[in-house]
Amino acid sequence: MKKIVVLGAGTGGTAIANKLRKALSHDAWEITVIDKDDNHVYQPGLLFVPFGLCSVNKLIKSRKNYISNGINFVIDRIKRIDHEKNRVETLDGEFEYDWLIIGTGCRLAPEENEGLMDEWGKNAFSFYTTETAAALSNAMASFSGGKLVMCVAELPFKCPVAPIEFIFLADWYFKQKGMRNKVKLHLSTPFPKCMPNWPKGSDVIIAAAKSKNISLSTDFALQEVNKEGKYVLSYSGEKIEYDLLVIIPTNAGDEVIVESGMDDGSTFIPTDKHTLKALNHKNIYVVGDATNIPTSKAGSVAHYEAEIITHNLLGEINGREPEPKYDGHSTCYIVSEKGKAFLVDFNYDTEPLFGKYPIPGIGPFSLLKETRMNWMGKLGFEWLYWNVLLPGKNTFLPPTLVKAGKKEQPDL
Repeated sequence: MKKIVVLGAGTGGTAIANKLRKALSHDAWEITVIDKDDNHVYQPGLLFVPFGLCSVNKLIKSRKNYISNGINFVIDRIKRIDHEKNRVETLDGEFEYDWLIIGTGCRLAPEENEGLMDEWGKNAFSFYTTETAAALSNAMASFSGGKLVMCVAELPFKCPVAPIEFIFLADWYFKQKGMRNKVKLHLSTPFPKCMPNWPKGSDVIIAAAKSKNISLSTDFALQEVNKEGKYVLSYSGEKIEYDLLVIIPTNAGDEVIVESGMDDGSTFIPTDKHTLKALNHKNIYVVGDATNIPTSKAGSVAHYEAEIITHNLLGEINGREPEPKYDGHSTCYIVSEKGKAFLVDFNYDTEPLFGKYPIPGIGPFSLLKETRMNWMGKLGFEWLYWNVLLPGKNTFLPPTLVKAGKKEQPDL
């Protein structure tokens, strides 16, 4: 019997395993998914926790419940990938494979940022895990005023639009509390503008930030968090003082990737950005945040990639070469306040443009425009995630960017 092993039961790993199980004979193919626990977290919802819009326990569900019958789900800690012997070693066993799919994600590494651990959990918080989001919720609730700084330490990091969403929601949150006049809001980012190389998108978001009286520092690469002076310092010498620091620390790949000698020095796996096959391994594919490809580390990317990887792996099983089909497609809602959001849709070569999504000219969602319908899309995505994307069902949306209907300028 042939064996496929999937490392990580996150968005990409779960979807791929479920898609493959539907496509491959149970008698000929054994599929095993390995993860360290049974807690699947709906990560987009973590952004809402600090603002009292969602509780952590509502974001966690059993991984096992979303893995199809006929798939072996193993809860164990991965120790090493022996890619020369086609074997995965865990604390309690070994798993041989003919094909390996790596979806081990990435993690926060605050210890990599000078001075941050002195403030971590005290005056410096994040919202990328259940624990940090819950702690930040308490800090936000007790904040009596002063300067709140949203700081991105360095690239790459999960979900490039998340810090923008946070600082916009902070504006809404303190207005609701009747204390916005007591709070200064500032966003510092390593991007040349407030987002990646998206001229039109950045212009739209910068204008929105100005309308909300949010100040901005760009090209800010974090050198140090200074506890005594309560400031963050960039390598270029820019100093930003804070009373409350919300930070996205260094993001790193799973430690097993480094320990297995599979990374490129960045802790992420060298991956063909179009086929999504590991560059140095003939029988390994990589999905989601574990890759080093130049697109967003986000759930929408992982579910688009899942379709490409499934297509290519099934093709290779049937004797075909993998197709260079993935184009870096990503679709992201950017919440601007409770009840409104922007939407961006882009790939490696095409920046976010104006228009309608997903049906060109019709929508119902609007690109680079702040609407209530986009907010509804953000909320509705959670249902789609649990009920369609994770089970590996067909969304009838192409995994690559549709350029039809996109415009350089907004409608008047």
